[in-house]
Amino acid sequence: MSDTAAKLRHALADTVGSAGWHAALEAVPRELFVGDAVLLRDAARGDLWTASRRAEMDEMDWLGLVYTDETWVTQVDGVLAEEANGAVTGAPSSSSTTPSLVVRMLEAAQIAEGDRALEIGTGTGYSTALMCHRLGESSVISIEYDPAVAKRARKAITEAGYTPTLVVGDGLHGYDDNAGYDRLIGTCSVRTIPPAWMGQVRAGGTITTPMWGWMGGVAFAHLTLTDNEEASGRFLPDDLYFMRARTHMPPPRPPVKTGIGDARESRIDPAVLDDEAALFVAQLAAPAAQRASVGDTTILLDVSTGSRADTKPAPGGGWIVHQHGPLRLWDAVEDAILLWQDAGSPHQSAFGLTVTPERQHIWLGEPGGPSWDLPA
Repeated sequence: MSDTAAKLRHALADTVGSAGWHAALEAVPRELFVGDAVLLRDAARGDLWTASRRAEMDEMDWLGLVYTDETWVTQVDGVLAEEANGAVTGAPSSSSTTPSLVVRMLEAAQIAEGDRALEIGTGTGYSTALMCHRLGESSVISIEYDPAVAKRARKAITEAGYTPTLVVGDGLHGYDDNAGYDRLIGTCSVRTIPPAWMGQVRAGGTITTPMWGWMGGVAFAHLTLTDNEEASGRFLPDDLYFMRARTHMPPPRPPVKTGIGDARESRIDPAVLDDEAALFVAQLAAPAAQRASVGDTTILLDVSTGSRADTKPAPGGGWIVHQHGPLRLWDAVEDAILLWQDAGSPHQSAFGLTVTPERQHIWLGEPGGPSWDLPA
């Protein structure tokens, strides 16, 4: 590796590294994991991406890009940056995450020497290599869903000098062969905690993962396993999340006609859902609903039942909501938002999650407080 890369690596470690991860950040060459190209978003169109290639840039400029504390997209809708011919349209499906965010995730999971860690979502392999450096490669197992992404990551990890256990498959099933993990970390966001994870972490071990529901609400879970097949913990203060696990993505949302169904005055301003904590709360009340906006109208749609609600300003002030279908989505959202506001409108860290073989439920305040079940 070049002296320039080494200097930039040291500078990055000084900027974002904690005491526990500083040495790993200094040792692991991020350029191997970023690869030879990244996809940059078009300034005018958010779904249009163009490859920026190492071969077309001055080496100093390329390394400057690599060691900036930024996320660099490496795949869009299944097209790897190195293989992109011309512009690519779609949404990011893999990336080299901002190093500071990677470190925050590893710190939140409380990973330290002596731990055996299962990583769900290898991605580029950068965080996998960081863990290999600190824990030893025999203590790191990582699973990647996308075979092309997994192949790319394996090459980079091997070139960096590490040989952890790398698995291609659905990380939501975990990896039972080496079960009894001290730490399980999700580097993808999930809607609910997969049952397989619960059976693969030892009592006293932890599951740390971002959660991201279909309405767009997020929270950062850190759960401790007990010896009776339960896990519980309060959400962390970090507003941290990664791309969704592909099998936890919401279904396609069809166009929705508004102004259909029973009408009444809304008890809440729909603009409250622009607050991230409020959106998280609304999602608890209507977990199968998706949110959209058309002009000044806020729309909720449950694809599975056809239930819908739309809320917009009333001519004389306030807001009018129309609801249609078997579920009264806005009724449920209003009740949850008003309860949250009565509690002082707290951050997601005021909530916690308990997982048992029978149910998963999120509670406010303490485990015996108001609660909402997550979808089965």
